[in-house]
Amino acid sequence: MKRSLTCATMLGWILTASLAFAQGLPTASPEAVGLSSARLARVTDLVKGEIAKGRYPGAVALVARRGKVAYFEALGQRDPQSGAPMTKPFASVAAMMLVEDGKILLSDPVSKYLPKLKNLQVSVPRVDPQTGRVSYALVPTEREMTIQDLMRHTSGLVYGVFTSHAAVKEAYAKEGVDWSGVTPDEQIERLARVPLAHQPGSAWEYSLSTDVLGRVVEAVSGATLGQFLQERLFAPLKMTDTAFLVPNGKAARLAQPFAKDPVSGDAVKLLDVTVAQKNDAGGAGSAGTVADYARFSQMLLNGGQLDRVRILGRATVAQMSSDHLGDIRVASPILPRGYGFGLGFAVRKETGVNWVTGSAGEYRWGGAAGTAFWVDPKEQMIVVWMTQAQPGPRRGEDRDLFRQLVQAALVD
Repeated sequence: MKRSLTCATMLGWILTASLAFAQGLPTASPEAVGLSSARLARVTDLVKGEIAKGRYPGAVALVARRGKVAYFEALGQRDPQSGAPMTKPFASVAAMMLVEDGKILLSDPVSKYLPKLKNLQVSVPRVDPQTGRVSYALVPTEREMTIQDLMRHTSGLVYGVFTSHAAVKEAYAKEGVDWSGVTPDEQIERLARVPLAHQPGSAWEYSLSTDVLGRVVEAVSGATLGQFLQERLFAPLKMTDTAFLVPNGKAARLAQPFAKDPVSGDAVKLLDVTVAQKNDAGGAGSAGTVADYARFSQMLLNGGQLDRVRILGRATVAQMSSDHLGDIRVASPILPRGYGFGLGFAVRKETGVNWVTGSAGEYRWGGAAGTAFWVDPKEQMIVVWMTQAQPGPRRGEDRDLFRQLVQAALVD
């Protein structure tokens, strides 16, 4: 079966794990950082049980608190450390580096850097009061989408596979709008030919916005997104196993999903990251390890620096991890209840509302096939979860169950 991953999904796990694998992050016993060993053992038992039920082939989980790794377990099938990190936060950090460099402003129109995305139209549904039939009309944008809109998913762009806007969904399919199998220029050209689903700034909908953000990073920096991230993020943070292409020497470490989805029986078809893609997508496609993503997450928790290497300023991280939606309408059920959205992450607005225990101010995101991470400044905790399975609603259930048990391990 092909070695593969989906957007923001895991590629690998290891049969046995050691805290030493967390490259350079110090380690501690759970009790030394206010966690319960007995309660974390419940996490291990849970994952073993889910694997036995056939929910997913295997998983890797890492929990660090107060700057130290207290839990790092790999369970199930397949032998590597390689996984697929959540790519979107990487692209968001890259964009904020350019903001700190003074090369872009969040208020800049996207067309300043990608002229083909100027003068877009919006598809507006209209209901016939007599027949109830819905038709769609094209109207001009009231304002252009901005860099901030891309980062908080209020650009009016969508994912064709997710959106409920029938006319836009049809247009995406007709023009072949996607994030894989196209060059950067082809992706922007196709997006320029389809209408927006919302007026920019009027609604939140999960979308190809982060892909377009990656195109902005490339236009401003003169490098591919992969090159920019390698130079400015991966190398400085010593994320040695993270890239958009897994080289032959590391290919044997890639883990696989089931050949067929255990529920539908359909073959699992995911992206092959051992083959060079036509573009480095801002929203998907990077491969790496749990340990690497832990370093990235710890950098964010530390206010933009790790091991005396500063990636972003403290105020920039605070800006990214604050809610940028306010009263903007949420037009997609993908955003969890009780959360707003910052510049690259969902941001928990209050301790209640969402059914999973958590802290106000926590920020997080997850991948279609099961990966997840969250950063909790109040509890000084980062958590990374990677598994590989068929994308679908079950993956959200898996993550939430895991999250609930990890939160229950907080005792001090």
